[in-house]
Amino acid sequence: MGKLLKTLTLSVAAAAVLASAALAGVPVQLRDQLVADQDGPVTLGDVFEGAGRASNVPVSRAPAPGGTVILDAGKLQQIAAANGLTWPNAEGFTRIVVKGEAASSAPAGARAGRTVQALTWSRNIAAGEIVRAEDLVWADVQSHMAAADAPRDADSVIGQAAKRPLRAGSAVSAKDLSSPQVIKKGDLIAVTFSDGGVSLTLQATAMQSAAVGESFSVMNTQSKKTIVAVATGPGTAAVGPEAESLKASRFASR
Repeated sequence: MGKLLKTLTLSVAAAAVLASAALAGVPVQLRDQLVADQDGPVTLGDVFEGAGRASNVPVSRAPAPGGTVILDAGKLQQIAAANGLTWPNAEGFTRIVVKGEAASSAPAGARAGRTVQALTWSRNIAAGEIVRAEDLVWADVQSHMAAADAPRDADSVIGQAAKRPLRAGSAVSAKDLSSPQVIKKGDLIAVTFSDGGVSLTLQATAMQSAAVGESFSVMNTQSKKTIVAVATGPGTAAVGPEAESLKASRFASR
């Protein structure tokens, strides 16, 4: 009986080790050259060495010829894990850039004019939408089509809101973007005054929409008086020294 129990214990332990190894997934690493063709979507095999059976799992649409797609590293890690791969991301990447193969030769005159690399929209963006990493693509554009205020990196664009509808393929321009609005007209918000250890809070109705650091009018729900406050976050605003500091910070960051 003791020998049987010992055998069963060893079998259970072995099974646990095998299960643990299965859960750990197959370790993979980023390829030295992240280049994808235009015949299909970007796959795990395009991004990772050793992806094996998961090589054909799509992670993004195909980049434009000579352009790039920007992948969110966290989402990429999740897709890899869901398909039995382990990517530790020891380098701490937040964005992964995959290049498209160089464009094939075009008819004479089709590529006339100097081209430059610029961020472009990968899809149509509606006014008010928040920009995500997958909405941006580095691509070659005619120099006269690139905006004078074109952003130099994707991180400065991600998280911004579109001021107007934006067309897929057009170059990104800073003037078309703004900080996302955290307060909408008609919202019931908390307005705080803080100075020298004294803090007071009142309820008010937003008379305008505003982003963090923007001044806007609010109406005290009790006195019905209208004052100017500065948005500090979703449903919150400030008046007094804190408001002046926020406005100064917003102006300095422009």
